[in-house]
Amino acid sequence: MIQKRLTSFRKNLLLIGLVLSSFRGFGQQDLEKELTNTNPVHEKVFATFKDTKLINGHTNETIHKNELEFKVDHRFGDIAGSNGGLKQFFGLDNSTDVRIGFDYGLTDRLSIGLARAKGATNVQQLYEGSIKYRLLEQTTDDYIPFAVTLFGSNTIAAVKASDDPAAATAYRKFSDRMNFVSQVILARKFNSNFSFSLTPTYLHKNFTAFRDQNDLFAIGAGARAKISKRMAIVVDYFIPFRNKDDKAYLEQTSGVKFYNPLGVGLEIETGGHVFHLNFTNAAAIEEMQYISQTTSSWLKGQYRWGFSIARRFSFNKKKEKI
Repeated sequence: MIQKRLTSFRKNLLLIGLVLSSFRGFGQQDLEKELTNTNPVHEKVFATFKDTKLINGHTNETIHKNELEFKVDHRFGDIAGSNGGLKQFFGLDNSTDVRIGFDYGLTDRLSIGLARAKGATNVQQLYEGSIKYRLLEQTTDDYIPFAVTLFGSNTIAAVKASDDPAAATAYRKFSDRMNFVSQVILARKFNSNFSFSLTPTYLHKNFTAFRDQNDLFAIGAGARAKISKRMAIVVDYFIPFRNKDDKAYLEQTSGVKFYNPLGVGLEIETGGHVFHLNFTNAAAIEEMQYISQTTSSWLKGQYRWGFSIARRFSFNKKKEKI
């Protein structure tokens, strides 16, 4: 009798041991699973481009939070051709456009801007308000393969209204002076030496010259190729999709031809600052003008030197040392 009870007790003890061992195994597996099943970290790609603009077009970059950027953009006259050469000191005697602007970072992703530009056409005295927002940021593991930034601006022309009803400045009300630009900037940094961007663009002018387009779509492309530790080649190009009949009419009546704006430049990094030596056939700086109204040709020597001078001021409060 006692022997049977001992045998039964040993069986029960063995069964309890097996059950506890199985729970221990499951618990260990769950613990190992929890330790190894960590969420992946999608690190952001920084400095796809070194500035908020390449030459003519915008990049995906924005101003950092609580930073103010003051920038002066300048376009000279034709280097060569009938309006250039030594008699015009290769364009340095003339200025086609000047822009002075301020951009402020509300957050690291969102910045706003105010600017005043001369204007390179008869639509002059331009006041611009703009907004730029980083919608998506590229990650190093390609979880997000490219960056997406949205840009929008409203430009108001303060030039005196023309009495010619067919002119681009024959304004009759204040809203006629407004022009709008919307852009989606798609950018990818392929490696530390090469970055590329595509910029679908929509322009709307409330008032235009006779037979000119109120609405215009365009596509822009830009690239940065590093050639040394502190130097890179930058380039951008825009293709506006004009109505062929309207384009032919405007070229015939005005005696000029429209060309696609192309910019090429050398980027130099020195002590935390970026300098651009730019050459472009675009006489204007504002998107509403250089995309739709570039009438200069590289092949005719009608390209010009341009530059940008920028200075950033930080209003971020320094953390007190404990």
